[in-house]
Amino acid sequence: MSLTFDFEPNAAPLATGERDALLADPGFGRVFTDHMAVVRYAEGQGWHDARIVARGPISTDPASAVLHYAQEIFEGLKAYRLPDGGIALFRPDANARRLRESARRMAMPELPEEIFRESLRALVRTDRDWVPSIPDGALYLRPFVIASEVFLGVKPSSEYIYAVIASSVGSYWKGGVKAVTLWASRNYTRAAPGGTGAAKCGGNYAASLIALAEAQRQGCDQVVFLDAVERRWIEELGGMNVFFVFEDGRLRTPPLGGTILAGITRDSLIRLARDQGLKVEEEPYSLDQWQADAASGRLTEAFACGTAAVVTPIGRVKSDDLDFTVGSGGPGQVTEGLRQQLTDIQFGRAPDPHGWMERIV
Repeated sequence: MSLTFDFEPNAAPLATGERDALLADPGFGRVFTDHMAVVRYAEGQGWHDARIVARGPISTDPASAVLHYAQEIFEGLKAYRLPDGGIALFRPDANARRLRESARRMAMPELPEEIFRESLRALVRTDRDWVPSIPDGALYLRPFVIASEVFLGVKPSSEYIYAVIASSVGSYWKGGVKAVTLWASRNYTRAAPGGTGAAKCGGNYAASLIALAEAQRQGCDQVVFLDAVERRWIEELGGMNVFFVFEDGRLRTPPLGGTILAGITRDSLIRLARDQGLKVEEEPYSLDQWQADAASGRLTEAFACGTAAVVTPIGRVKSDDLDFTVGSGGPGQVTEGLRQQLTDIQFGRAPDPHGWMERIV
């Protein structure tokens, strides 16, 4: 199924000089483009009314289902400026698939892939001048779906709004990539078997914020969650997957299994590592093992990964009863190599052997 997006231009776009000033140092998640994509859904009518419109507030009734029962899902991906000035998306098919899987888990209608992809193409082409050319700069795209039926009662909504907003971004970390310190939470878990851990829904992130606040009080950058059953096994960070690198060159990452988000950056790094002949294990790894292997030198590196930050080295891990350094405490050779290889593909500096990039401009 496909839809044609009607175009309603922003009557007061940001002046070129003001936009260029913002793009020189946009930070992350604070600078937004002139337009957004919107598609509506109604039971019995399906997806309809596809438009590119001026970015602005979405009018919602105070009884809208999303405000009371949290039927909401979202995605995150980037559009990259290529060396010849063109623009390409990274693996939009994977984001479309994951959005459908999240919708299924949250009892929401599944958005057809072609509508998803065309919404991205139409928005990026409209706001192409907002894609920054600075190092590590990109246009971060945030597609999301919210339940919009006006009612009070626990049931799946019969109406939804799908929208895409775009944000010009630089490096996720101020000052560039650095090794982070993690707090291993003993008090809070992110997801449990049978829950929504594998869905990209706002509730998962809201539930992680109290643990992140705990981590920051302890002087840490992020929180790493353990499993909800045994409180032993590493799962993921608040918004990133995690990898471990051993002295023999092996990589390990926790298996998905329903409680961990199937990260697209995670999947891409697994493929790139295996392309190099590295062994990648998707197996459980405990916090105790992590500490012991770091102390013995058997574990040489660890890193987190996700769309926003791409690849982030892990230098230190703390909790109530432990405090240890990973490897040298800074970025490791394997971590840096995989990050460089992935970003070279995304920015068009290297061949794309898996056909991940979709050029749209």
